[in-house]
Amino acid sequence: MDIADIATTEYVEVDTGTRMGKVRSTFENGNPKGIIVTNDSEYAGVISEREVLQSHVEDDAKVSALIKPSRTDPVPKIDRHEGVREAARMLIEGNARVAPVFENGDLYGVVSGDAILEAVLENLDAITVADVYTDDPVSLRESDGIGKAINHLREHGISRIPVVNENGYLTGVVTTHDIADFVIRQDHKTTTGERVGDTDRMLDVPVYDMMNSPVATVDVDATAREAVSRMLENDYGGLVVTPDDDRIVEGVITKTDVLRALTYTEREHMDVQITNISLIDNTITRESITQSIEDVADKYARMQVFHAHVRFHEHKERLRGTPLIQCQIRLRTNEGQIAGSGEGYGAENAFRVALDKLERNVLELKGVQSDEEYRGQLLRKLNEL
Repeated sequence: MDIADIATTEYVEVDTGTRMGKVRSTFENGNPKGIIVTNDSEYAGVISEREVLQSHVEDDAKVSALIKPSRTDPVPKIDRHEGVREAARMLIEGNARVAPVFENGDLYGVVSGDAILEAVLENLDAITVADVYTDDPVSLRESDGIGKAINHLREHGISRIPVVNENGYLTGVVTTHDIADFVIRQDHKTTTGERVGDTDRMLDVPVYDMMNSPVATVDVDATAREAVSRMLENDYGGLVVTPDDDRIVEGVITKTDVLRALTYTEREHMDVQITNISLIDNTITRESITQSIEDVADKYARMQVFHAHVRFHEHKERLRGTPLIQCQIRLRTNEGQIAGSGEGYGAENAFRVALDKLERNVLELKGVQSDEEYRGQLLRKLNEL
């Protein structure tokens, strides 16, 4: 299957000179996954609902304010005849929900992560939520403020956080969309007569006041098809993974997790997926990242690593022009999931700090030994895609 089978030519297009107010109305009324932006009929970029909601650009500003050559998460350009695996990889590494599709250099249409998942839905019976979900997720207390939620979302590069009560039981979930919508509504209420400090008070509002409840959940033994079907039918970005009683949080599964599973390939070296790959500078390469993670796995644990996900995130802070980067490394192994994160100026420094933390976490897995278990079990399940 290639993208020619699922790419659509039915997309919303706006010029860089279009007012942001009109774009916001387009998302509110039509709910497109993304909008193609052109400049004098030439492709200029893609903007998603998340970018529009999270931006503080005024309604009278132009769309061009969101399309900057220096943006750190450039949307990938996908060839119309590209395969599903490669298209999924490009969306993941570009941290994008929708991407333009080109044919012979000309814009053909768009493809979204949702369209890819719909196209392979029947094949997802072969894998379970346990194969792809993220365990040990970040959570919030009902009394935690929105400011803390925003910090967690940015720090961990996630889109939703489970909310628990004082007993640790699941009571709700808060998403980036919920927070952006709340902040925008509050901004619209603000006038020039408001006192200084209103923003601080808004960030102190407890997440309980804006969380979604009851929570959409799924059992860890459910098939990926069941989970994705529910997400697509209800336009959910993810589900909280719980036991049968729906009270204890075991993890989170998102559309991105399933898309990432589609990119797994059987190679001599382990699979390494890098999100925001554009933040890698000339001091570090994909090959060196892969080799460093393999060295840690082989040296200390002798364990099977099925897949590694490395995520870079750029902060606004800089030191002599070098941005402060956060790096998170997560390994999916036969002994469960292991992660390490850290920050540093530049991608290489951030990666080394995260790798050191990962190494210490691997060392805690005492008694882990390698065996002859076939590392491609999950790949075999996905081999028909």
